[in-house]
Amino acid sequence: MRVKIWGCRGSLATPGPDTLRYGGNTSCVEIRRDDGSALLLDAGTGIRGLGMELAAQGVHKIDLLLTHLHLDHVEGLGFFAPLWNPQTELHVWGPPSPLRSLHARIGRYFSAPLFPVELTQVPSRLVFHDAPSEPWELSGVRVTAQPVAHLGPTLGFRLEEDGRSLAYIPDHEPVVGVPIESLSRDWLSGYTLAAGADLLLHDGQYFEAEYSDRLGWGHSSVATAVGFAEVTGVGELIVFHHDPLHSDTALDDLAARARELSRNGGPPPRLAHEGMEIELS
Repeated sequence: MRVKIWGCRGSLATPGPDTLRYGGNTSCVEIRRDDGSALLLDAGTGIRGLGMELAAQGVHKIDLLLTHLHLDHVEGLGFFAPLWNPQTELHVWGPPSPLRSLHARIGRYFSAPLFPVELTQVPSRLVFHDAPSEPWELSGVRVTAQPVAHLGPTLGFRLEEDGRSLAYIPDHEPVVGVPIESLSRDWLSGYTLAAGADLLLHDGQYFEAEYSDRLGWGHSSVATAVGFAEVTGVGELIVFHHDPLHSDTALDDLAARARELSRNGGPPPRLAHEGMEIELS
């Protein structure tokens, strides 16, 4: 399983001289597959560059897994080059809602005055799916989706292939005001998604001092991210969903803090950055 990060910023894209090393694009991760198809996680602004590469490679079969529909996770979809190619078959999987279908919710973005093209005018074959409650297969990758603690219907994903596993939980606040070690596994949001995964991409948006003023916002401190990784016994933690106010220098400090907090004896936590590639082999 080969993983490439195209966007790892949270909340708002932040291009500029202070975010060159970690990147300013919002959430988008590519899972590279040998059969010529593409499996993508989220459609933040990072999906624009990925789409241009997929178009150049002639990739027409694409699955897109959406954790939730906050703008920073879907705003790049309208600028995703394969979407505008009639040869593309794009399957979009997202969180179910009792109020509106996934098609209808995405259609609110593809409509005036927010976007100049209606969803019905998109030339590709676009198929929407509510993520099932039981694991399913996508071109040899076993996918598990479960609700996690965040504002609005939100999923985390676990991907498994050839004995290797990736947990992707970019927006997550598993505990509020209590030590993460104090919760039993049955009461810890996201536990079964992450347990024993080789790689975990997890929300770690705030320093601890910042998080104290943001309880209940749906995001984690770096301490919570490290604690969650240790409680779930993952092989490696990649801290994700960087705050738009954090410059490269601030994120260097956040990375140092993550390493300082880590006690599991395995690979030290790292911070996600655009262009990062990890191969689970």
